[in-house]
Amino acid sequence: MRDVTAGSEPVLELLPMVFADPGEARARAEHVLRAAPSPLHGSVAHQVLGIWQRDFGDLRIALRHLRRARDLAARAESADREADVLATLGVALVHAGRTRQGLASFERGVARGSGHTRARVLYRRAYVWWVLGHHREALEDVRRALPVLRQLADDIWTARALTLRATVHLALGAVDRAVADFTAAERLWDTTGQEHDKADAVESRGLAAFRSGDIPAALRLLDEAEERYAKLGTPTYNLSIRRCEVLMAAGLAPEALAEADAAIALLDRIGGQSTRKAELLLAAARAARSAGEAQTAIARAAVAVRLFAAQRRTWWETHARLVLIEARVAAGRRSGRMVADAAAVAERLASFGSPAAPEASLLAGRIALALGWTADAERHLAVAARSRHGGPPPARMTGWAAQALRARAAGSRRGVLEACRRGLDVLDDHRMTLGASELRAHATAQGAELAALAQEVSLAEGSPRRLLGWSERWRATVLSAPPTRPPDDPALLSGLTAYREIAARAEAARMEGRPVPALEREQRRLEREIRSRTRHIGGAAADAGDRLDVGRLLDRLGDGRLVELAVVDGRVHVLLCGQGKVRRFAGGSLAEAVAEAEHVQAGLRRLAHPGAEARLPVVEAAGRRLEELLLAGAARHLGPGPVVIVPPGALHRVPWALLPALRERVLSVSPSAGSWLRARETAPPPDGRPVLVRGPGLATGGAEVPELADRYGTATVLEGDDAQVPRVLAELDGAGLAHLAAHGTFRADSPLFSALRMADGPLIVHDFERLARSPYRIILSSCDTARLASVGADELLGLVTALLPLGTAGVVASSAPVNDAAVVPLMLALHKGLGAGLSLAEALRDARAALPGDAVHQATGWAFAAFGAA
Repeated sequence: MRDVTAGSEPVLELLPMVFADPGEARARAEHVLRAAPSPLHGSVAHQVLGIWQRDFGDLRIALRHLRRARDLAARAESADREADVLATLGVALVHAGRTRQGLASFERGVARGSGHTRARVLYRRAYVWWVLGHHREALEDVRRALPVLRQLADDIWTARALTLRATVHLALGAVDRAVADFTAAERLWDTTGQEHDKADAVESRGLAAFRSGDIPAALRLLDEAEERYAKLGTPTYNLSIRRCEVLMAAGLAPEALAEADAAIALLDRIGGQSTRKAELLLAAARAARSAGEAQTAIARAAVAVRLFAAQRRTWWETHARLVLIEARVAAGRRSGRMVADAAAVAERLASFGSPAAPEASLLAGRIALALGWTADAERHLAVAARSRHGGPPPARMTGWAAQALRARAAGSRRGVLEACRRGLDVLDDHRMTLGASELRAHATAQGAELAALAQEVSLAEGSPRRLLGWSERWRATVLSAPPTRPPDDPALLSGLTAYREIAARAEAARMEGRPVPALEREQRRLEREIRSRTRHIGGAAADAGDRLDVGRLLDRLGDGRLVELAVVDGRVHVLLCGQGKVRRFAGGSLAEAVAEAEHVQAGLRRLAHPGAEARLPVVEAAGRRLEELLLAGAARHLGPGPVVIVPPGALHRVPWALLPALRERVLSVSPSAGSWLRARETAPPPDGRPVLVRGPGLATGGAEVPELADRYGTATVLEGDDAQVPRVLAELDGAGLAHLAAHGTFRADSPLFSALRMADGPLIVHDFERLARSPYRIILSSCDTARLASVGADELLGLVTALLPLGTAGVVASSAPVNDAAVVPLMLALHKGLGAGLSLAEALRDARAALPGDAVHQATGWAFAAFGAA
């Protein structure tokens, strides 16, 4: 190491180095202190160590270093040196929750400093004002500091001041001003070696992208910032707070909660900043509330309120109080006091210029409505409704939700439907900026209230056709437009390949009884990387997809029937479409139907193994109860033709062929009426070539595949080493018919990693989404391939729903574990029907009828369903 004590300049260089190379700066400062430095040099070294500990370590140690630096600066009789240290100490004191002491330190620093130093002190006080939520004061101090910093060509501190001003603008909702300042700051950072500040600039651009409504860009930039911070070895608490905000906007509240809680735990372990802990607690409370964990949200928000109050951070405290009231309402609490509290929070947020003010007014209005205080509700909702015409999508949706509630309270059904339509249009525009189907699905949760209000009004009007239209308006919207194809991203392709290899090694190790923790950790890391990269993809669709044309649907049904199950206030309503009209029948309780469906699934799992024949009558009885709950009076009006069932997400695992009224019918299932109609109108590819794939490890060895190969003659057969994912995907692209005999795995925790086992590892949903066109017809002859995860408002994620928007018109798959041996005759009979020109649904009906009458074969037939319309 060079001699940093030889003169003042090398020692003073340590201060900018803290944010260029934090580890090296810390090591050099410790070296200076070991050499018995002068008071001036010792002051600098202690300040460097104080900054390092303040931002990356233990705040208590930071305060000791900074107080020592202050005392040494006074001994050195350097007013500017003392002023600089006082500013650094002021920041640390505020982050420690000692707001009054921190501001007093700044007062002394401003008084002691002059010229350049004073401008830097003002910048740091502006930063503290921002931390405290005093935005006007922050802008004033930046206004005073910037001309001096610019005049002295101090690019580093000028860039910091511009970045801070941009961040304050974002807090006030002035996105355009913020972007201009961020852009100017980044140009300056490019001329410096301040790597930590550069990472902060990328993070700030991510926040600006989020405020502009571009969630994929925000996630990409925040991930890039995290990579930069990781190279510097610095913690990322502020980044975690910002990522939580973006994840929640994307509908990924459980992920946001996990990230916030992990950051809080790390902060507690190292004795980090009290201010950051309060902000992380607020982020965790928001995430818990969005994830439906009301009690967790109450606990986190209550602690955040106490910390912010102790830190004299009124702006932050008010935002935390909003979340606390929202969580208490979610937990079922209502009172006049809560109306007053929410109104007071709304008024204070409005005085701050906070974009969250309409949300608080909406909350006050909701509570007042629940208490029957219509006049108070109207006053608060009218304020909230003003946000519907401008601002980011969440603010506009808040405004339209308020307007819909106002209309309902006033008895205006037309007003409710218009507000719901306009609000969901905003959501659709926002949703289509997202390229990843996962994000599109989760984002729909933001429209659940609007869609439910519209359904309630449609039901009250007694219009089955309108109820159908509104049920379709928020159901399976992800399938209404194909996901944006992932770009030819070498890193993503490399990640998919590495994931497949690691997953295959982990599976082999498990089968041999060897430990797999290291492989599982690497697999989870790769999953996170793949998930992150796919979320970076922006939307390419120009609109939100087709709206259901009920007239066209009725024409296409011919002599068939489509049964859509709408859920309003926990009750099932059966919408029977056919014969040129839509009729409604009252069904049963959704909760009872879900419980019954779970009993059926348990029974089918038992029946997949010989010796469980005694369970057959129990399963059949459950099928009869499901029919009463889900079809009710509509069962008598199904007619002789084919039937399409459109269930809500909560009922996607019902084995519909088990219901007595549906057992002998040509039966298909669809996530929505619109997706069935699109499948019905999808043309098959011109060559229609069949592809047969046989994966490893099947109990029967995929016994149906050789016989099917002989039957089709010209089919492409992939088995053994040929059944590797790249080759399989290449052959599936654009095929007319694909039969995949492979072990299936459903991932409830991450449905897009649900997989079929190939020779080189899992073929996952993310792989299928890379196809230019998925096969026209697909038969998945394995367990659990029809299992889906219900997310968002009423969206489903899994293998089947990944295929339908990509050109597949029909899928046969199972919703339960099945007996491998019993699958073989079912598949052979199914293909016999296809060879005779039948549709998948027709061929599956005949195949069930051709099976032996024992319990195992019957259960196998019921477990499989035809999806779509091919």
